[in-house]
Amino acid sequence: MNSDVKASLITHMIAGYPDFEKSLEVARGLIAGGAYALEIQIPFSDPNADGPLIENACRVALSRGFKVADTWRLLEVIRAESSIPIFLMSYASTAISCGLANFLRRAVEFATTGIIIPNLVPGADEGLFRTAAELGCPAVPVLVPWISDQRLDEILSMPIDWIYVALRSGITGAYTQIEAPQRSFLAKIRTRQRRPRIMAGFGIQKTAQVANLLEFVEAAVVGSAIVKTISGARHPGEAVRKLVGELQNIKLPKTPG
Repeated sequence: MNSDVKASLITHMIAGYPDFEKSLEVARGLIAGGAYALEIQIPFSDPNADGPLIENACRVALSRGFKVADTWRLLEVIRAESSIPIFLMSYASTAISCGLANFLRRAVEFATTGIIIPNLVPGADEGLFRTAAELGCPAVPVLVPWISDQRLDEILSMPIDWIYVALRSGITGAYTQIEAPQRSFLAKIRTRQRRPRIMAGFGIQKTAQVANLLEFVEAAVVGSAIVKTISGARHPGEAVRKLVGELQNIKLPKTPG
């Protein structure tokens, strides 16, 4: 199993939070801190899988006029500066209101690695998984540890590159203990001869959690801890750069100036 923490941290940020320019600073800080990938969430008015921190961040971004079109502007700037893998996260109504195929084509324009829409599940997905695979930007199904073996087999047989394991039920933000049931589920997936790569998240806030997870997954996803850091920072880009370094237990050089 890959034990290189630096290559295995996916950092979740809200596009347009706290505003467009500062969210661009955040992206740059996460990249400079050594994140393996960015998960960029399009702000939504009712993010029902997210906790109060991310819900508030979405509300702030929307109150400042952030639109879906601004997501593409953000991706354009990031792509001009970096080839870092990017996962684009949205809720179904946002993607569908844009026209799902058109939404996916725009994501492909910016070399998006994958699409995460947590409330579109395989088999009831408005054609998301088929269309995304055809366009070369595979969708990432979200799984939970209590999924049935039959359903797990169905999903793992799909043409997907990644799966996202939500380590507990409920909303994001609260601290998650990585305990026997979660470890057992992740280990079960890893025994499959052919399987997608695994990212796992929900409540990942500490270096020890990241290290623990990396016994079983290719990437740990950190989100609420990043949003919390941004909310109290005068210089959010530098603040998240330091956080990513701390989560990976890496000594980072000081930013010049």
